[in-house]
Amino acid sequence: MESTTEKNNFKRSLGLLDATMIVAGSMIGSGIFIVSADIVRNVGSAGALLLIWLFTGFLTIAAALSYGELSSMFPKAGGQYVYLKEAFNSLTGFLYGWSFFAVIQTGSIAAVGVAFSKFAAYVFPSLSEKNSIIDFSFLQISAAQLTSIILVVFLTYVNTRGVKEGKIIQTIFTLVKLIALFGLIIFGFTLAAKADTWKANWSTGFSINKLEGNTLVPYSGFAVMGALAASLVGSLFSSDSWNNVTFIAGEIKNPSKNIGRSLFLGTLIVTVIYIATNMMYLSVLSINEIAYAENDRVGVVASQHIFGNSGTYIIAILLMISTFGCNNGLILSGARVYHTMAKDGLFFKQLGQLNKNGVPEKALWIQCIWASALCLSGKYNELLEYVIFVVLIFYILTIAGIFRLRKTKPDLERPYKAIGYPVLPFIYIIAALTICSMLLIYKYNSSIPGLAIVLLGIPIYYYFVSKDKV
Repeated sequence: MESTTEKNNFKRSLGLLDATMIVAGSMIGSGIFIVSADIVRNVGSAGALLLIWLFTGFLTIAAALSYGELSSMFPKAGGQYVYLKEAFNSLTGFLYGWSFFAVIQTGSIAAVGVAFSKFAAYVFPSLSEKNSIIDFSFLQISAAQLTSIILVVFLTYVNTRGVKEGKIIQTIFTLVKLIALFGLIIFGFTLAAKADTWKANWSTGFSINKLEGNTLVPYSGFAVMGALAASLVGSLFSSDSWNNVTFIAGEIKNPSKNIGRSLFLGTLIVTVIYIATNMMYLSVLSINEIAYAENDRVGVVASQHIFGNSGTYIIAILLMISTFGCNNGLILSGARVYHTMAKDGLFFKQLGQLNKNGVPEKALWIQCIWASALCLSGKYNELLEYVIFVVLIFYILTIAGIFRLRKTKPDLERPYKAIGYPVLPFIYIIAALTICSMLLIYKYNSSIPGLAIVLLGIPIYYYFVSKDKV
């Protein structure tokens, strides 16, 4: 159960709506407007495209339903880090927290920040990544990178003012984003949908082939598994960060019930939107238009079909709103993990302090500094590719923790129990293990470095443990 210290430290000021908006807002960034292009090039059919998104949605909701039990058992700041530490040991928890700081959260913040800048450049061309601000032999900084850093710094500052300020931004921007997305879907179906396009797209049914130009090339042997693995990387990234709400459990009213509810509602809303958006793409654009959209920006092409020339600006503004709200959710929630690690003696001690506004200001700023450095490095996309394998491993371990805790701590109060236990959590573990195996075999160039980032945390863990004993 939550400690007195936790109660005294954090202000419980987030309700069910706020928590649900953090789940949905942290999930929806720019991915849904981009990654369908790569998926279609890998699978080559309308049916397979929708199956990829349906499978991703199923996995996400199944995991969220399972997390509800853990959040009700440990309703305090830190979320997944706490669950892994309690179910296994402090090393397992630390390796997650280390990976989370090194790349999972900070890399996501950097990538979403640069996505904001890229779409802002449609409205303000001077912000383009082609516009170089600084050009040294060892460092090039574009206007897009500088804009993304300013965004990260601004949102970090807002969140140091108190959780209420971050909450207002999150709830307003996510509600606007959801309404705008539903509007885009409805306008797509009513203004630009063509029966002939829909019928032609479904002529290939659910077959899986590589799309090369106008030609569908069959995969030989197990190559199809590699195509599915590559496709799932994009859809899983677009659906990730739903667990961010668990990191701020110390600030949620009635957390033992509201976290579980918000996880289910948020992931369900986003899954419905993602599937509806892809169905809209299939009714408005041909398979080739989806696959070969300029810079993979399927959302831009669809919006141009719906709204004409003004469509580019409409989708750009929607994406600016989307990525702005998404980054606020990532920044708000991420710092709570480093704060909890520091209080456990497993990170820099100063990060365990709260400022006068009741938020972990130093943890917010160290996250800001590292995310900004990743923006400058230009390597955040590569890092994120490395980490999807790692993210899945930690999800598997966390859900396996439910089984372990039922055996090791059967008497611990569980106000909410995992729906479908043991079947649904078990299906998730098997499915995620299968995806991890596929990634390890067919995407080893990114999976192995991801694993290396995690293992690098082992000596760092023992450094903090030895330091804490001094």
